[in-house]
Amino acid sequence: MNLLELPSPLWVLGTDTGVGKTHVSARIARAWAQAGPVVYRKPFQTGVVDEEDAEADAPIVRAPGITTETGILLRAPLSPLAAAEMEGKILDLEAMAQWVGRPVPPGTRLLLEPAGGIMVPVGPHHTFLAWATDLGIPAVVVGRGGLGTLNHILLTCEALMARSWTIPAVFLNPGVDDAFEAAQENAALLRRFLPMPVEVLT
Repeated sequence: MNLLELPSPLWVLGTDTGVGKTHVSARIARAWAQAGPVVYRKPFQTGVVDEEDAEADAPIVRAPGITTETGILLRAPLSPLAAAEMEGKILDLEAMAQWVGRPVPPGTRLLLEPAGGIMVPVGPHHTFLAWATDLGIPAVVVGRGGLGTLNHILLTCEALMARSWTIPAVFLNPGVDDAFEAAQENAALLRRFLPMPVEVLT
């Protein structure tokens, strides 16, 4: 798939924590940067242990032509809601929606990455999915390559499609579980069940 054809703005969503959303974000952002400036925004960053770690995932994405922006910083490596409650904070989801949707300069592409999977709680009564649906931003879905990915990707895509999300592509990231051969098989099966392109990252 030509990553330059992906729409902007765009979420990079994962089936779970640790499936490689940030590495996929970096690939997309750097491909986009070949054609013009890119802004990468992460609204919720958990697991920030000290000031040196304040940007956490941003250095993985940062490259010439890419500006990185991080929203709410939380110490505990938990869901945004749980981490905020540990610190006695209340997440202002309306303000964060406005932060996510801030205009970028003309000709600039916008890439967005959340924390964790789509059902991660971000407020007392809101999962990420419930909060982000009203923003109306398309999303690619990232999953691991091997065992379990069929279930996780199909569940994630079904939940998104039930809320009328646009999903331009699904990416299997076999590098996170060393499942390169299985990823090809899984991608072939997923193409029989999903209406969007399914690609294996190499």
